[in-house]
Amino acid sequence: MNGTRPTVLFVCVHNAGRSQMAAGWLRHLAGDRVEVRSAGSEPAETVNPSAVEAMREAGIDITGQTPARLTWDAARESDVIITMGCGDACPVFPGKRYEDWKLEDPAGKGVDAVRPIRDDIRSRVEVLLADLLPPA
Repeated sequence: MNGTRPTVLFVCVHNAGRSQMAAGWLRHLAGDRVEVRSAGSEPAETVNPSAVEAMREAGIDITGQTPARLTWDAARESDVIITMGCGDACPVFPGKRYEDWKLEDPAGKGVDAVRPIRDDIRSRVEVLLADLLPPA
């Protein structure tokens, strides 16, 4: 960890759905106890509207987020890197903790299809958070 708080980087191809929802959940559940980043290997222009709506239904606003390109610096400066289908485009740095979350891609899906993905992501983020910040 980088000292006072862990840094988590969520990465998917377009940084428009899965990684944005994961970052939204971690920000919501961890507050300022974790530094949260997200990026994509081939970022989209905007966040997936169905992901935005599904998160809004859960009380989390991700409308202000913008897909960002994955950089070597962002990966190098993160303690934990969670990949979601970006394959070989995700850089590997020795000593980093990596997890690959097999999640359905919400691209092109309506909000009804995105809700179960959102809920799966929340469950995974809760497990990650419990591991990163164990009770005192």
